[in-house]
Amino acid sequence: MQKTVITKVEVVKLNIPYKEPFVISLGVIPEATNVVVRIHCSDGLTGTGECAPFVFIVGETQETVFELARQVGKMLLGKDPYAIVERLHEIDRAVKGNPTMKSAFDMALYDLLALRADMPLYQLLGGSNNREIHTDMTISIGDPEKVSRDALEFKKAGFPAIKVKLGTTTREDVARIQAIRDAVGPDYPIRIDANQGWDTITAIETLKALEPFGIEHCEEPIPHWNNRELVKVRENSPIPIMADESVFDHHDAFRLASMGACDYFNIKLSKSGGISNALKIVSVAEASGIKCQVGCMSESRFALTALMHLVLACSPIVHYDMDSSLMLDADPVKGGIEYMGSGRWILNENSGIGAAFDEKYLESMEKVIVS
Repeated sequence: MQKTVITKVEVVKLNIPYKEPFVISLGVIPEATNVVVRIHCSDGLTGTGECAPFVFIVGETQETVFELARQVGKMLLGKDPYAIVERLHEIDRAVKGNPTMKSAFDMALYDLLALRADMPLYQLLGGSNNREIHTDMTISIGDPEKVSRDALEFKKAGFPAIKVKLGTTTREDVARIQAIRDAVGPDYPIRIDANQGWDTITAIETLKALEPFGIEHCEEPIPHWNNRELVKVRENSPIPIMADESVFDHHDAFRLASMGACDYFNIKLSKSGGISNALKIVSVAEASGIKCQVGCMSESRFALTALMHLVLACSPIVHYDMDSSLMLDADPVKGGIEYMGSGRWILNENSGIGAAFDEKYLESMEKVIVS
């Protein structure tokens, strides 16, 4: 039997405007500047992956991902795509860091593996499609009037919870949450994300000031590198702490769990390096009694579909922040997860990831073919 090999790799820039600029404590994001990787094989199958580089979180840009993906594509030509552990190990050895770029290849290889097995990816990962998944909706940094108006709109649209971007000053952040709580009432779930915007003293002060507002959890209150101070924040916070930018991979997860630095992990494929490392983070979480959330950067519905497969395979994932495609001004994806309203996503039973990009949308995008 002839061995299947990789015959061609396509790398495509994927630009999608936001409906309105998205503002967090680290910067302003006017559009999604993603990268798509497609791996073509001699058996006729093609695996697809998508990543979303955020330079102020992962240190990668669309340009760096595009160039490195071209080089990695050359390295993979003629090799077995189904020896996924070997392929991912080769990529790790060849390129230090750059988890966003790696996540696109990881996703494409998992897509291929599930396509070859003729089953949905979640099934390949040992999961089942028997849970209702509802995403929260994120509110970017703004004045109290705007954020409270957005919060009420999202509540009326049926989202089960909102996540509010904070990370400026105690006075400003408390004013935002006060306005939101007044708008949505006392019982509607609110989560917050400071994106490393506070120092330790400000974090503790702000989290204590927010206690009366019934906040479910707070993501990444202080700079990602300051794990010891994160322990101090958690010990003094009345609000549970979720690690995001401080947990890229399973090594980070193990360190934070060992230190008792957080109550939750936030897993993002473009941050972790892909599905393989995400599964390892979940394993650390399960062993440590830590629950997980899945999150996103600026991915389209394609990468969110891959994320949905991960969710359905991992019971420690209990919170779902899968709203990026709902903020984009175009949907260049066919198939995949379908938005049903009220925050609910449903997944089809197609093989692989079960989604594809609209070729007409990609026609105008810059791409390179390695063969």
